[in-house]
Amino acid sequence: MSHIDLELDRLKVKLMEMWDLVEYQLQSGREAMISADTELARKVLKLGKKVNNFDVKIDRMCENLLALYTPVAVDLRLVLATLKINANLERIGDTAEGISMFVKNREKLFNPEMLELTKAIKMFDEALSMFHECRIAYKTNNTEHALALIKRDKMLNKIYRKSDKIIAEYLRKNPDSIEEGLALFSIIKKLERVGDQITNIAEEIIFYQDAKVIKHKSKKKDKNNGKDK
Repeated sequence: MSHIDLELDRLKVKLMEMWDLVEYQLQSGREAMISADTELARKVLKLGKKVNNFDVKIDRMCENLLALYTPVAVDLRLVLATLKINANLERIGDTAEGISMFVKNREKLFNPEMLELTKAIKMFDEALSMFHECRIAYKTNNTEHALALIKRDKMLNKIYRKSDKIIAEYLRKNPDSIEEGLALFSIIKKLERVGDQITNIAEEIIFYQDAKVIKHKSKKKDKNNGKDK
C-alpha cells in the first residue's frame, strides 16, 4: 500500500471517530430533551471541546495530504469532500450542544401535548436516522443511499414550516407556556439545520464517488415544480 493510501485510510478512520462522537451528542441531546436530564445535557456540552479537537485535527490531516502528496482524481475528491464533511459534522455537534443548552436552562419536562402537536420527537428521530444512514452511505460508498437521504430532508422541512403556527396557536391558549414554546421552536429550527447539514454531507459523498456536483440542483427542481402548480 502506498504512503498516500495509508494516509487516506488514517483520514477516514479519524473522520469515523468524529462521526461516532457527534452521533452520540445528537442521540444524547434527544434523550436529554425528552427526560429533562440536565446532567446528560451538560455531558453533551462538555463533549463539544473534543469535537472541536477532531475538527482541527482532520483539517490539518487534509492540509498535509494536499501539501505533501498532491492527490489527484478520486483521492483529491476524497480530501476535498472530507474537509466539507468535517465542517458539517462540527456544526451538527454545535447544534446538539445548542439543544442541550435549552434543556440545561429549563430543567423541567417539555409539555407532552406540545411535543406531540409539533412532531418534535418524530423530527428528532428522523434526523438521527438520516445521520446514521449517512454514515453507512459514506462507509459503503453508496451514492444511491446518499441521494435518498437528500430526498428525506423534505420531511424535516415540512415539520419546521408548520411548527411556528402550531406553537403560536398553542401559546394563545396557554400564555403561561411562552418560554417553553420559544425553546421548543428553537430546537425544531436547529433540527431543520441538521437536515440541511446531512444533505450537505450526502452531496459530498456523491461528489467524492461519482465526480458529480449536485448542490442546489434539488432546490432548483423544487422551485420549478412550485411554479408549475
